[in-house]
Amino acid sequence: MTAPYDAIADWYEDTFRPAAPTDLLEYDRVVPEVLGAGSGPCLEVGCGTGAHSDRIRRLGWSPVGVDLSAGMLRRARGRLPAARADAERLPVADACVPAVASIMVHSDMPGYPAVLREAARVLRPGGVLAHVGVHPCFCGGFADWSGRPNVLIRPGYADGHWTTESYTNQGIRDKVGASHWPLSDLLHMVQAAGLELERFAEGGRPVPLVLALRARKPERRGAAGGLAGTR
Repeated sequence: MTAPYDAIADWYEDTFRPAAPTDLLEYDRVVPEVLGAGSGPCLEVGCGTGAHSDRIRRLGWSPVGVDLSAGMLRRARGRLPAARADAERLPVADACVPAVASIMVHSDMPGYPAVLREAARVLRPGGVLAHVGVHPCFCGGFADWSGRPNVLIRPGYADGHWTTESYTNQGIRDKVGASHWPLSDLLHMVQAAGLELERFAEGGRPVPLVLALRARKPERRGAAGGLAGTR
């Protein structure tokens, strides 16, 4: 199985890591806000080159990654333990991890509803999902950022589509494409996976480029209605 990022893994690592000395998308604020401090394994789906592993680790978690791209995982060595796997079919047992992180990958996953269902499956009762992704209202094939700080929104936001259309050829989307879900669809798919939405954050200024959310797997309830699990 090949992954679109295999062909650009080295370009991605060599271009974006050196070019990001400042936290323009405010990851250092929004990731802690939705993931929170904790301990134990945090499964990062679509971990790529492990660019966010230190942010997860600083919160007390032990990041463990999965990604479909062998090329990206090759550049992740030494940053976090990771396995090559499809996020729609995680090689992880049911209800065994306290946290799952999905950071800037949902637009790379046409089957993101299935990814969220898998995240819910592997989470322990009371466990958290931290989703951090490109902002569905302001980023996509319908958004032209060439006139920043203003952004021009064209028709297409509500269509729900996969496209390689981009306002620039210096980024990723014209190379590997992107899936887009309107905000309502994204929130509904989190709920449809059986997760309870808890918290939201936006990152990037003056127009937000990032939308983040925290959702929790409900505690199990016994036949008499009492809690049957621990957080």
